[in-house]
Amino acid sequence: MSATTRILLIGFGNMGRALAGGWLARGYVARNVAVVDPQTAARSAAEALGFTAFATLADADAASFDVVVVAVKPQQLDESLRSAGRGTTPGPVFLSIVAGKTTTQLAELLGPHARIVRAMPNTPAAIGHGVTGLYAEASVGPAQRELCADLMAAVGIVEWLPDEALMDVVTALSGSGPAYVFLLIECLAAAGAKLGLAPEVAARLAAGTVAGAGRYALESGQTAAELRRRVTSPKGTTEAALAVLQADPGLAGLVERAVEAAAQRSRELSGSA
Repeated sequence: MSATTRILLIGFGNMGRALAGGWLARGYVARNVAVVDPQTAARSAAEALGFTAFATLADADAASFDVVVVAVKPQQLDESLRSAGRGTTPGPVFLSIVAGKTTTQLAELLGPHARIVRAMPNTPAAIGHGVTGLYAEASVGPAQRELCADLMAAVGIVEWLPDEALMDVVTALSGSGPAYVFLLIECLAAAGAKLGLAPEVAARLAAGTVAGAGRYALESGQTAAELRRRVTSPKGTTEAALAVLQADPGLAGLVERAVEAAAQRSRELSGSA
């Protein structure tokens, strides 16, 4: 991402602020970022970071930017974005992190010439440890793809998808995935407390264990299966616990059914079912 790249961020809620913070942390120049948000408090927060802030998209002149990042709630999309890209060919690339809105739906608002990239980040992006699935239309060139990937990499890991239909799977796996992990932490903590640990101690042990195991899985260079095998001593405590988790129907089957249910719901919500 060039130091002169101009970014227009529509929406300065939790995700918008997380992205902006990530950009600044990576050394991006605040004066090249503008924010659009109808809320006075949000605009004040943006200006406090050195960004220019506008109340409406019409005030911002989207065509003068290199990339427009759309970070609004799905129900706010029409009001926030309608006609923003019409007549701006070649214009900016539009990077949408609006959940459940397809490139076809976005093109209905932006016009047939708009270049669109979809992104599906998850909530740990708020602390710079998110994961994001990205899909780009064929009209998006290599430079625009790289720019969008750089912007999302500011808040975590980025993975490109070859088919937009896979965005529903990403939504089910990593988009909703933090909730599954939070449930695991809850269950581990509750089990520890039931066996005698103070609840607050059990909660810290559970959360720290999950966080550390996840980081180890990312940084070790080994598969999760291999790491599991390494920590499972024959006839040891871990083996005893895994025998319960893998008994019919097993944790794997339950997780598969859960992710399939979330993916199907994602397809229904986006109208692609």
